[in-house]
Amino acid sequence: MNIEQARFNMVEQQIRPWNVLDTSVLELLSVVKREAFVPAAFQALAFADIEIPLGHGQCMLAPRLEARMLQDLAIQPQETVLEIGAGSGYMAALMAQRAHRVVSLELVPELASMARTNLRNAGIQNAEVRQGDGAAASPAEGQYDVIVLSGSVTEVPQSLLDLLKVGGRLAGIVGDEPVMRATFVTRVSATEFTTRKPWDCNAPRLQNFPEPSRFQF
Repeated sequence: MNIEQARFNMVEQQIRPWNVLDTSVLELLSVVKREAFVPAAFQALAFADIEIPLGHGQCMLAPRLEARMLQDLAIQPQETVLEIGAGSGYMAALMAQRAHRVVSLELVPELASMARTNLRNAGIQNAEVRQGDGAAASPAEGQYDVIVLSGSVTEVPQSLLDLLKVGGRLAGIVGDEPVMRATFVTRVSATEFTTRKPWDCNAPRLQNFPEPSRFQF
């Protein structure tokens, strides 16, 4: 496989047509080598428009989804990011190139170890992976400028919104199959939040987040 041609095709055929037009994001996809974060058994699929299995019921999200979320978040160099669901560490690696610091929580110990190794091998020093339950994240370390859910939830819990600084943004994929929406919540004051849901997508569930019943009695 010609890796650079495959990377070029990924950008031009998957990512750019998905309205990812920010040149700094597109360039970042060449800086952070996606193939270095893909399990060896799936190297041939590193640039495919699919979710790549990581084991333990988890996966890497499709490249276009990660790129679009990165673009729409517009992370700034002084910002601190909390990621829920480290997976292989790829999204943390992308965000670390733009942010001051990234803290990524991963529930599965084996995946947390994989993500740490991948980030270390990529020479990324401002992203930290912690083994822990993102659904139970607490404000012990303070608040964040950006929170990213690298997976889907039925609804965004208030406990995560409380971890946002005023002016901070949360991004996640919210809803139930077959229709989920990319959801961006901005904290505009201590008590007020605004929400926008600009595009449709689908992603596997993050573990341990509540699944409210659709039925009311």
